[in-house]
Amino acid sequence: MLTIGKLADFAGVTPDTLRFYEREQLMPVPKKSEAGYRLYETDAVRRIGFIREAQSCGFTLAEIGELLALRESEDACCGDVRRRALEKKLQLETKIRTLKAMSKALNSLITDCVEDGLTHPVGECPILAALESSCAARSA
Repeated sequence: MLTIGKLADFAGVTPDTLRFYEREQLMPVPKKSEAGYRLYETDAVRRIGFIREAQSCGFTLAEIGELLALRESEDACCGDVRRRALEKKLQLETKIRTLKAMSKALNSLITDCVEDGLTHPVGECPILAALESSCAARSA
C-alpha cells in the first residue's frame, strides 16, 4: 500500500493531481488508514501512467474515463477502444488543419505589414486594420 505522497513520487505527479483524479473519478477512492491517510494499491502507479499517456495523446479527462471504463468492462472489445482512438485522431487532424489555416492567415497579415510601416502610428497598422475590417465583414 502506498500513501498519497509515495504514490505521487512514484508516478511523477503531485498529491493535488491525485486528489483531482479522484474527484474526476479517474482513480478509485482509496482505502484510508486508521489515521485517515489515503492508502493506494501499487497498481495505482500504472493507472496514473495510463492517464498521463492518454493525455499526451490528446484525450480529455472525460475520454480517459471512458477508456478506463472500457478497460474494466467485460462486454468491451479492442474495437471499441480503436474506434475512440480513430475519433480522437480525426479530431486532432481537424484541429491541425485549423491551426495551419490560422498560421497562414497570420503570415499573410505579417507580410502585408511592410517594413517601412513599422514606425507608423498604431492607428495606421495594417494588421489591426485587416482584423477590424474582417470583423466588420462578419458582422454585416
